[in-house]
Amino acid sequence: MSRSRLTPAIRQKIIDRAVGCCEYCHSQARFATYTFSVEHIVPLSKGGTDTIDNLALACQGCNSHKYTKTEAIDPLSQLKVPLFHPRKDRWSTHFTWSTDFSEVLGLTPTGRATCASLQLNRGPIKHLRKVLFAAGMHPPGDLLL
Repeated sequence: MSRSRLTPAIRQKIIDRAVGCCEYCHSQARFATYTFSVEHIVPLSKGGTDTIDNLALACQGCNSHKYTKTEAIDPLSQLKVPLFHPRKDRWSTHFTWSTDFSEVLGLTPTGRATCASLQLNRGPIKHLRKVLFAAGMHPPGDLLL
């Protein structure tokens, strides 16, 4: 099966749908030092498709940590659970912000497993969130929740 090419128009639709934020950690692309990736939520190697419903905008950190994973261990229950799926799951069901808005907190087994596996609270991101919060630019709008 041949892969379809990601056109600039499709890429822009994905960016617009994500409101310019990583669909996992909610980092804002406009403050990133590396271009965000369009990633396969369900990897092609696991039966995923190139359709727009299987594509998500991801920062380089989340994309690198996710790789081909679709499941991870919930640190609390120690059970294998599905990772957060941006097309099927609602962000606010699985995650919330810490009181100082510097960390993403997992509310559910899926949220906790995603936080741990994708390392949603990497040091540099936490520092950037604090600076952006102080400047009134974080968290990004609730359009993604």
